[in-house]
Amino acid sequence: MRRRGLLLLFAAGPALAQPRLRAATPEQPEGAALVAKLRTGGLVLFFRHADTRDMPCNTSFRIGDRPGQRNISPDGVAQSRRLGERLRELGIPVALPVLAGPVFRARDTAEHAFGAANVRVTDALLADDYAGPRLAWVLAEHRRLFSETVPPGSNRVLVGHRTPAIMVAGEAVGGRAFPEGAALVIEPRGDDFRLLGILEPAPLPGGGFHGCSGG
Repeated sequence: MRRRGLLLLFAAGPALAQPRLRAATPEQPEGAALVAKLRTGGLVLFFRHADTRDMPCNTSFRIGDRPGQRNISPDGVAQSRRLGERLRELGIPVALPVLAGPVFRARDTAEHAFGAANVRVTDALLADDYAGPRLAWVLAEHRRLFSETVPPGSNRVLVGHRTPAIMVAGEAVGGRAFPEGAALVIEPRGDDFRLLGILEPAPLPGGGFHGCSGG
């Protein structure tokens, strides 16, 4: 099944009718409101990996094959480091360990932002094009991580890929709504979740978009 078909299959009903969201920086009113909510904790931050512009596209879909994967750029490394700094500057509490997918662009983003010792790599946050026959399980794991209650005073931080997030959260985060290095801000509700907005703590000039397929 083509990716568009998968989006229609997994992003059910009302989510497809939602207007496209817009990423906001902490200096913008929408972003400042999200930061205020995050300071009290109890939310989920799902980061898309950092910048990959001008990097080679995937040539293989093997988890441990770094040369065959699209990796974060030098700007993406700097963006990742700045991301961790910005969360601390903004007073946003982060529950450890941070969870990251095993594809290197997600894992590297998390490790540069939070330190490798504070990151746990999990297949639950695989990119869709690496999941193969496990795609339904990967999407179920995304939904679980978006929905499970987070104690007040901390926020669950996940680092992964755009396309599984679109499949689970709907087309409101599709297109250019969810740039590289930005985070979905999610309110878990036990057996469901509510998408509050998209925060871009450390944006790059022009936004983090690339010419490769995949999230």
